[in-house]
Amino acid sequence: MTGQGLGADLLITGGTIVDGSGSEPFIGDVALCGDTIAFVGTNYSGAAAQTIDATGCIVTPGFVDIHTHYDGQAVWSDTLSPSSSHGVTTAVLGNCGVGFAPCRMADHGALIRLMEGVEDIPGVVMAEGLPWDWETFPQYLDALAGRPRDIDVACLLPHSPLRVWVMGERAIAREAATDDDLAQMRALAREALDAGAIGFATSRLNIHRTKAGELIPTYGADTRELIAICGALADADTGIFQAVLDAPFETWEDELTRLIAIAEASGRPATFTLALANSGPNTWDAPLRMVDDARARGLEIWPQVLPRPIGMVSGWALSTHPFCLCPSYQPLANLSLEQQLPLLRDPAVRAKLIGEMPQPGHPLAMLTRNWDWMFPFGDPPQYEPSADHSIGALARAQGRAPEHVAYDVLMERDGNGMILNTLGNFHEGKLDALLDMVRRKDTVIGLGDGGAHYAAICDASYPTFMLTYWVRDRAGERLSLAETVHLLAERPARVVGLKDRGLLRAGYKADVNVIDMAALALHAPVVRHDLPGGGRRLDQTATGYVATVVSGQVIRRNDLPTPQRPGKVVRGMQRAPVAPEPA
Repeated sequence: MTGQGLGADLLITGGTIVDGSGSEPFIGDVALCGDTIAFVGTNYSGAAAQTIDATGCIVTPGFVDIHTHYDGQAVWSDTLSPSSSHGVTTAVLGNCGVGFAPCRMADHGALIRLMEGVEDIPGVVMAEGLPWDWETFPQYLDALAGRPRDIDVACLLPHSPLRVWVMGERAIAREAATDDDLAQMRALAREALDAGAIGFATSRLNIHRTKAGELIPTYGADTRELIAICGALADADTGIFQAVLDAPFETWEDELTRLIAIAEASGRPATFTLALANSGPNTWDAPLRMVDDARARGLEIWPQVLPRPIGMVSGWALSTHPFCLCPSYQPLANLSLEQQLPLLRDPAVRAKLIGEMPQPGHPLAMLTRNWDWMFPFGDPPQYEPSADHSIGALARAQGRAPEHVAYDVLMERDGNGMILNTLGNFHEGKLDALLDMVRRKDTVIGLGDGGAHYAAICDASYPTFMLTYWVRDRAGERLSLAETVHLLAERPARVVGLKDRGLLRAGYKADVNVIDMAALALHAPVVRHDLPGGGRRLDQTATGYVATVVSGQVIRRNDLPTPQRPGKVVRGMQRAPVAPEPA
């Protein structure tokens, strides 16, 4: 297609267009008028108010992250960092059934305690950052819509606050819902969908607990309850069901049978988190066969996969590390890193910490001594480290206990040393099986978890990782640029029903990235204290993003934010634009 003398607000010229469909890239131009793509093709000849020269760069649709927890950050901040630093232009909130609406004033504390434990958001951050100028879910959407931000957000209705709204203390005690409870939850779910929710989310995961170690309100909720709530999706003929299943503790057969039954009863799509075990036999073929069988019956089931190891980042300034549950560390736990360092450098303190056994604590904190799956985490960060670089392997090579090696790593860079604790997706110490997983036609990329696990996880940077590691740098088999952009943009948008974005085509939403692939680099995470109340978070930046455009406005230029804040609340599923008639 060639330009027809159109006028444009923003023209991106001469870049390699990777349109999100998976088709071969080509050199051309993209013209944006307002918040819509007006032209994609070659030799655009119209006028433009602003031009970006993309020569030598790729031009892609904005990326869509369907698994985030920016439910709070989207209220207290106008930037959804780190996601917007990595080309994400739409983020889906409310995953795992946790969030802040609906919520009565009396239940604020309960939801704060829940998010503090499940999503590692400090209570003081939420207490100071949330104005609670809403109660119902529609009011929450209105509150989001009334605040500026850099990128778009879409929201799932979270199960835990819905259950607490209807059942009160009985929900927290995890009692079974009555018929009246189910009717109320279904009606409120329909109200949320009518107001703009794009679906409903729940968690059944055993390690999703409050900070005190209590199971979340949705743990063990029976199939009858989930079918009743998802009945609202059937009634409205819209929305997706998202679930974190308890497969690490229950069988895939039991958990997936339940999810498939819910999808069958509602007739709506469903997505669930699928992770690979690090060792032992293949654990993913069986659930994938169940997905294949369900799809053969006409159901739409999407396993959701993180494209790199699932894990935590450990450090003295972070939530977890190998010594965080040691008795002698407890007096240090609430000190700043600067206050901890003189004590940590004391040989007597070191000897005590190394000699002590951790005490029981939060399930995630108890996973910090799996030495053969823990690796020094430097700059640039390495997400496929070799087995001989694990803490356990280094300890054996040096003839020392792994506690000594871990302590040394954490003390590097004036106590800012970090350890990557790979909990999954690293089968046999390689990412080969993960490559096969993301290439399937029925999986979708997700689990970036932006806005949660602030001081333990920083996986919202996965778009840059995919473009650098999977496309450009990996020594083994790689993904093509075209298929990677499809996996980051069009497929996740389509899965959650946002069919107006994710493709560079005339009529689609004007969300665009201009990326210099030669300069693209992912940097090591750093600790920032920029949350409400001075709360800490891991942030991870990149270089190589020449421009990120949301609704036709440049929100980032040369890896730095601009003042533009065009992000909106996406209300409900969106239809694909009607293709324009050929000129």
